[in-house]
Amino acid sequence: MAGNRTFTMIKPDAVKAGHIGGILAKINEGGFRIVAMKLTKLSPEKAGEFYEIHKERPFYQELVDFMSSGPIVAAVLEKENAVEDFRTLIGATDPAKAAPGTIRALYATSIGENAVHGADSDENAAREGSFHFAATEMF
Repeated sequence: MAGNRTFTMIKPDAVKAGHIGGILAKINEGGFRIVAMKLTKLSPEKAGEFYEIHKERPFYQELVDFMSSGPIVAAVLEKENAVEDFRTLIGATDPAKAAPGTIRALYATSIGENAVHGADSDENAAREGSFHFAATEMF
């Protein structure tokens, strides 16, 4: 199944701003099928565990604090070439550099508050999806 699933989170900034519906519409328009989704809130411990790969980076604690600051929408998406196509759909991390019409160009406010997370590889998509969902929760 590698290559046809990816993982995303609608981040606390976009949830708070009321952009869940708009972001999900862009995901659907992009040809993705949602195979798992939930509104949840990460504890600081869970956010730290999820972003453990960045533990030595200077932005790690700020990222953990932000990602545990409010509700998120976690989702597993399916489409051929899912990871690459989703990365294109969300746009550059810096919304000022994101292509027009991408999710981050439309909904992000800064590099730090950039509306959505998207897995960067098939391996990370599988790991991140299974971090949030049991196999029995993905359809």
